[in-house]
Amino acid sequence: MRLVVARCSVDYVGRLTAHLDPAVRLLMVKADGSVLVHADGGSYKPLNWMSPPCRLVESDERWTVENKAGERLVITLDEVLHDSTHDLGADPGLVKDGVEAHLQALLAEHVGTLGDGWTLVRREFPTPIGPVDLMCRDGGPEIVLDAPGDGPGELPADGAVVVAPAPVRSGYVAVEVKRRATIDAVEQLTRYLDYLNRDPLLAPVSGVLAAQSIAPQARTLAQTRGIRCVVLDYESLRGIEVDGTLF
Repeated sequence: MRLVVARCSVDYVGRLTAHLDPAVRLLMVKADGSVLVHADGGSYKPLNWMSPPCRLVESDERWTVENKAGERLVITLDEVLHDSTHDLGADPGLVKDGVEAHLQALLAEHVGTLGDGWTLVRREFPTPIGPVDLMCRDGGPEIVLDAPGDGPGELPADGAVVVAPAPVRSGYVAVEVKRRATIDAVEQLTRYLDYLNRDPLLAPVSGVLAAQSIAPQARTLAQTRGIRCVVLDYESLRGIEVDGTLF
């Protein structure tokens, strides 16, 4: 994690344009490559940012951050007041509260509630940018999975998958589970999808945002990004669990 406190102005050029006049701000460069611009007041959210994958080019007076879509974040440095780098180490991740953790466990046991023929690949599917709550396969066309040293169609212990050539889609789905889904949840799932879809053994990977309630703005953003929203009934899922346990 790199932290830079500087008097700077910021210009964003992409699907729209935005400008921040000179002021003292905190610039954060995270290990995943993302660059964030924070102010001391106002919202806890950054004033502007660029999500990975992106490229940072530095000079003494200017930072230029560009993503694969050609969007650019240009930070003009008038005065650098502080510049430090810190190794934060591996993060254990968010420990979810009881209801949200239980909701994820219930959905993992009954992924068929998301779609007919769905199967669970793994809970907490690991990625370098954090674990995906549920990695599933939808009920679409199957592909042939094989790996040296493992039985046909089985995932090897190290998680590597060799995909036999076949003219069908993979049918992988990344599911983010929340009690209440906000725009932050959509952004989080978007980052997972951007990363997963760069893996030819998984792509194309679609996304599902599953929550007890979904903010209208989050639903709108999810729809524009091709992410399906599913509202979960926690009590009904608990009933499914009880029925499956007692009978």
